[in-house]
Amino acid sequence: MSHPVFVLASASPTRKKILENAGFTPIVRVSYFDEDAIQVSDPTALVLTLAQCKAKAILSDLSQELGKQNTLVMGCDSIMYLNGMIYGKPDTKEIAIATWQKMRGNYCELYTGHCLIDIQNQRTVMRHGVTKVYFAEATDAEIESYVDSGEPLCCAGCFTLEKLGGLLIDKIEGCHTNVLGLSLPILRQMLAELGYSIQFSANGTTIK
Repeated sequence: MSHPVFVLASASPTRKKILENAGFTPIVRVSYFDEDAIQVSDPTALVLTLAQCKAKAILSDLSQELGKQNTLVMGCDSIMYLNGMIYGKPDTKEIAIATWQKMRGNYCELYTGHCLIDIQNQRTVMRHGVTKVYFAEATDAEIESYVDSGEPLCCAGCFTLEKLGGLLIDKIEGCHTNVLGLSLPILRQMLAELGYSIQFSANGTTIK
């Protein structure tokens, strides 16, 4: 089996960085899928549906671009589940502040859906990961300052783990890359399910 081309259907620089740090060299293609078109109340079903839609949205363009090359396409989506409600990216600073007032001293479940499509073999694998995130008792001033930085407005659940928001997180239970938007353990399991393996070298990680 030839080494497949690995395509990330996401505009997220964090997901791309996760893969690059693990030795992969993904091709990035943004799906521009309208996430608001999917209205699902169950967090697991929502992230899996969105991940699949994002991956599928770029298939027609890839067939023209890459032809018959062996190609794997990864789509992902993340949401925060807090007090029985689903939270994505906040639309405004006011929403972000109100959300953080609910988050402080509390914990959430961060759901990330993963869809891996093996185009040539017409196979699809979908999995999701759930990580518990425990938040610090942030003050009003800390919350307002953090929101004013602009960072929470770009993130599902109004926070990051690897940047400024990490200072407001006490601990996590589960996979940390799942919180960042792409679980490496889940990716490895999905590749194995499709019959692929990974090989490490000084030059990076190869899928074969």
